Amino acid sequence: MEYIDYYKILGVTKNATEKDVKKAYRKLARKYHPDVNPNNKEAEKKFKEINEANEVLRNSENRKKYDKYGKDWKHAEEFEKAGQQQQQRQSYGGHQGYGSFSEEGFSDFFSTMFGGDQKQQGGSRRAQFKGRDYHAELQLNLTDVLKTQKQTLTINKKKIRLTIPAGVENAQVIKIKNHGEKVGAGGVNGDLYIKFNIFNNTKFKRNNNDLHTIIDLDLYKAVLGGALVVPTIDGKKLKLKVKPETQNNAKVKLKGKGFPVYKKEGQFGDLYITYKIKIPTNLSAKEKDLFTELSKLK
Repeated sequence: MEYIDYYKILGVTKNATEKDVKKAYRKLARKYHPDVNPNNKEAEKKFKEINEANEVLRNSENRKKYDKYGKDWKHAEEFEKAGQQQQQRQSYGGHQGYGSFSEEGFSDFFSTMFGGDQKQQGGSRRAQFKGRDYHAELQLNLTDVLKTQKQTLTINKKKIRLTIPAGVENAQVIKIKNHGEKVGAGGVNGDLYIKFNIFNNTKFKRNNNDLHTIIDLDLYKAVLGGALVVPTIDGKKLKLKVKPETQNNAKVKLKGKGFPVYKKEGQFGDLYITYKIKIPTNLSAKEKDLFTELSKLK
């Protein structure tokens, strides 16, 4: 077990202020954080060293003891017993949101010098390590998210029961807390992030909560008007009344017949129908004569 130079680990001098230590720690923690370096054992080891150095140098009592006995760490306990009784250490909070390893992850050198001093009532001085977040993707059809449903996913050999609300968007990401990497006592489990990849298996175009579709309309019905049956995305049929002299590309809005609104039960967007008028083909001689007569009337 060798002496550890915490100043060298953080890249600061022995005259560094608390602000200097904090700045150096934050920079290195961002660089070597496990979330930034997944499955990188070297980065994980470096991150532990950084947190250990920060644990010592940011705390005035720890730093004072380290500066006084660092290279004589083997005899630190004897020196301490011979001197005045140390004052109770004060906690300085977390690590600026970067997470850190629990005391079990610290070196033997650290444990020898500070292990007994770091333990306060209720273990409040024990630093915590947040497990890695997991990321997964789920493939669904557009018709799959017309209604709220439950699915069971297997992630890292563990089954997770998931409720998928109706109206989920393509590329939407949801967070399931504490379902990432599991850590031991005193740590915080990571989270699970699921991204939805939604394939449009319909002829409807989705725009947020609204749906758009194109319906063919024969020339005679466009001119004279009449009834028309159109499908909706859930497979139901709607009967529409076509106005006489309906023009090509005319649009009709059906309120509340669109896509379900995410996490708002009973609320739906609108359905927009665009008419495309079909010109009749393979006309008989009589039909051509009738169209000729109509053209003369105009």
